[in-house]
Amino acid sequence: MLQSVGFTVGIGKTHLATALGHLAITRRHTVWMTRAEKLFTRLRAARLDQTLEAEVRRLTRLDLLIIDDFALKALDALTTNDFYEIAFERHARAAATIITSNRDPAEWLTMTTDQLLAQSAVDRLTGRAHTLILDGPSYRQRHAV
Repeated sequence: MLQSVGFTVGIGKTHLATALGHLAITRRHTVWMTRAEKLFTRLRAARLDQTLEAEVRRLTRLDLLIIDDFALKALDALTTNDFYEIAFERHARAAATIITSNRDPAEWLTMTTDQLLAQSAVDRLTGRAHTLILDGPSYRQRHAV
């Protein structure tokens, strides 16, 4: 898990996650990276066309799933449930997951509609996690043209 301190944006979380994903690909692992909002939009669409189970299976089979910018917005009931399902299935398979966030995992609970479900997901994701906390000034601000 990659997170920043004090809501620092532009510090390089996405860049680092991308580099780790690239390294995994060079080692012949299957990798998919997406922003959290796009992932949950995709899952909502899969629910509508009755392909949610297949989509969750696809996400579970990946060697590495990278979810960027998690918990920027509050998660509604369906999104909270989808977050739990992904965390549960990937944990059961012991699949690697990288999540970038500007929030501490404890704060994720306040961003969900079902804190018990969210706590279960966070527990699974953080139980065996290596957390990298990045701190410092925004890279984008330092290099603005």
